[in-house]
Amino acid sequence: MQNDMRLSVFAEKKGKQLIYYPERCIGCGTCVQACPKGNLAIGAVGAVVRGVVDADFLEIKKSEECIACGICAKVCPTGALELKQEGKSLTDMSYLFKAMKPTSVNENCVHCGVCEEICPRGCIEVTREISEDGKLKLVGKTNIDLERCIHCGWCVAVCPVNAISVEKPFEGRWTRDENVCQTCHTCVEVCPTNAIFNKKAKPGERVEKISHRPDACIYCGACAVSCPVNAIDVRKTAILPNVEKKSVLEKKVLEIPVPDAILRTCLETDEDACLGCGNCVIVCPVNALHSRELAAGYLNDMDKKALLEVKDGKISVVNQDLCGADGACAMICPVDAIKLVKKKVK
Repeated sequence: MQNDMRLSVFAEKKGKQLIYYPERCIGCGTCVQACPKGNLAIGAVGAVVRGVVDADFLEIKKSEECIACGICAKVCPTGALELKQEGKSLTDMSYLFKAMKPTSVNENCVHCGVCEEICPRGCIEVTREISEDGKLKLVGKTNIDLERCIHCGWCVAVCPVNAISVEKPFEGRWTRDENVCQTCHTCVEVCPTNAIFNKKAKPGERVEKISHRPDACIYCGACAVSCPVNAIDVRKTAILPNVEKKSVLEKKVLEIPVPDAILRTCLETDEDACLGCGNCVIVCPVNALHSRELAAGYLNDMDKKALLEVKDGKISVVNQDLCGADGACAMICPVDAIKLVKKKVK
């Protein structure tokens, strides 16, 4: 399967190549945390997931400054980064992705297909047919694409016969500031394990803005990287697989905040197309954090906006640097008068 994937050669150094596989990347930024040169950049994760920006989650700032140490590849939980020597993979048991026990299915499996339905990555395929030995049972195969599996544990949780086993990459801690969160749903859409969700409230019932499923979380940090108002904090507290030289990796990622998202996009506006409706101004989570009244729809009662405002009936960008690149403004605009455009990372 690996040969069918897209790949990018991030850097070359003394016969070594750092390879990036975008299809495997979940935008968690663990590699960015670990890079000793601070040479990797992640950002606009929400916009990429939502299809607002055509880009990969990760990029390298200056390939010539990469020393090809491989630390980024070793901490990656999905194998999205790989170090090669003259075309030969150097992946061994010092790599987290390699050291994790593969998600496996034993002979107890009844091929019911519940795991296939629940898998958030769509990496399980179940084929089944009625047995021809006269017994009332299904026969078939349950195949797990180990190249795409991210060890979330959903399949284990729903399996009615305990036929599946999984090993997670990290233990961790997930917290969110209810007062800062603007319920923009960026984290919900970005989460690769469906560990973040919105509870359905009954009439008159008060529920938290965003809810978390600890048992599904792999504490990767993608949600925190993508949050446009920095309302989420994710800390890895342990590396679970028996990785060789684990202490080296632990120093790089345990209890370390997720990396700051690099502003990899800029907002472009089309005044001729703009209707001046103000939907983008209201939906912007950065604006909403700045003013709760604005978020409630009081567009014209606020003198100052943090990021976007309607001026003389046209959309205007107040402070480009505050953009969280979640893409909400571009998604809500009915005439494509505002959009996120990828820019080069310095």
